[in-house]
Amino acid sequence: MTITLAALAGAIAANPVLLLIIALCLGATVVNGATDAPNAIATVVGTRAMKPTTAVIMAAVGNFVGLVVITSVSTAVAGTIFGMVDFGGDNHAALVALAAAMVAIIVWGVAAWALGIPTSQSHSLIAGVTGAAIALQGGLGGVNPDQWVKVIYGLVISTCLGFGTGWLFTRLIKNLCAGLNRVKANRFFKWAQIVSAAGVAVLHGAQDGQKFLSLCMLGVMLGVYGSADMSGFPLWMVVLVSLTMSLGTAVGGRKIIKSVGMSMVKMEHYQGFAACLSACFCIALATFTGMPVSTTHTKTTAIMGVGAERRLRAVKWGLAGSMVLTWVLTFPGCGLLAFAFTHVFLLFM
Repeated sequence: MTITLAALAGAIAANPVLLLIIALCLGATVVNGATDAPNAIATVVGTRAMKPTTAVIMAAVGNFVGLVVITSVSTAVAGTIFGMVDFGGDNHAALVALAAAMVAIIVWGVAAWALGIPTSQSHSLIAGVTGAAIALQGGLGGVNPDQWVKVIYGLVISTCLGFGTGWLFTRLIKNLCAGLNRVKANRFFKWAQIVSAAGVAVLHGAQDGQKFLSLCMLGVMLGVYGSADMSGFPLWMVVLVSLTMSLGTAVGGRKIIKSVGMSMVKMEHYQGFAACLSACFCIALATFTGMPVSTTHTKTTAIMGVGAERRLRAVKWGLAGSMVLTWVLTFPGCGLLAFAFTHVFLLFM
């Protein structure tokens, strides 16, 4: 089923809740662009390979390109998110629950952004829609374990593989470049880091953009056709979500950069390149296999691995620990918010 703008306009006129859903999905996408996307460029700013403004612009463009181009090739992540929960047969209640989930995601993300903590909007999204589905169905019957287990796989990839490849790539680069002229090597790795950071931005657009794209699609399908089937994304929706994410990155990208790229580990150009290369590898693997991972989580653990290769004390474990605590709290915290908001919204909508 093709969703045209004319069909969407008619559905919005008949059911104004649908307009609220779309606005909230786009609002959550903006928050994601402001909180998650800056991690793609945190190291390139931290090593002073790029100025913050230029790096933010690069990340915004990369987000747009990544979602538009990679979605035309693979929608594996979107399919996982789309099938992760079941909001039941009552379309109005399903739309209300989806709205409650979006509000919870936005509230959690804005709070973390205000505190400068690089929380994972991916984890917030998963927790939010899961909490809303549990509230609506009155139990775990609204959760699809076959799809949800991919979240666990994604956590393993972003944590263990992110840290491990960050450590490994740093060690390999040091060994391979041991005899090179340091000035020339630094010049090379400065540009290599910029290219790899652009790659992380592109992959973030594809990975995280598809998550919010799938929820926008879910809301539109329920509102227009009363069905939760995913049969391909219309180009106008892909472009709209891409632009929205890029806007969030451009407006709010600076605050998170300091925490991740400058405060946690002091890096040189080759180390920044190793961290970006690790993130690219992990996010690409997850994106094309349908595993939802957090760009924040993956890039941060990669940076920890890079710092640990030099010496364990090179990593500011106190700051890293506060980030990990935020990630751990996101699932129950945002999930409970969505659960509560769903019950409240159903009373008034």
